[in-house]
Formats: sequence, structure tokens, C-alpha cells
Amino acid sequence: MPELCRFYGIIIRMYVDDHPPPHFHAEYAGQQIVININTMGIVAGELPSRAVGLVMEWASLHRDELKAAWNRAESFQPVGKIDPLQ
Repeated sequence: MPELCRFYGIIIRMYVDDHPPPHFHAEYAGQQIVININTMGIVAGELPSRAVGLVMEWASLHRDELKAAWNRAESFQPVGKIDPLQ
């Protein structure tokens, strides 16, 4: 699964040609959550609350880029990279 970004030990990934709704995967310390890009809600999984907060902050800053990456992934194109949270 292509990696979009990595920050503070959190890895953000997106599958190419994944199922709707538009979403991404965030991994941290062996755990994973799936976040809906449109609603910014957690669809599945669990992470420590601090990691969830960082992921949500990052996703809010890069929502348009996440939507563009999803559109590329649906077309079997490389999703690209998104800047990390600093």
C-alpha cells in the first residue's frame, strides 16, 4: 500500500483502487485506523488518543490533497506524497 506521509511514528497510507467511501489508513505502534476523508470520521480500528489527534490535525490541513490522492488512486495512478505534520 503506497505511503502518503510519515510523521511522529505515524504512517499514512492509501490503497490504489480501494473501495468507497474515500478514506486513508493511519498506522501507529502496530495499530491502525481508517478515516473517511469526507466526514473525517473513524471508520474502523483504534489508535491511542494522542495519535488520533495528530492524524486528525494533519488530515484537516491536507484534506484537499487527500481527496486528490484518492482520485489518483482510483485511476491506478501513483498517489504521491503529502507533507508531514511539523
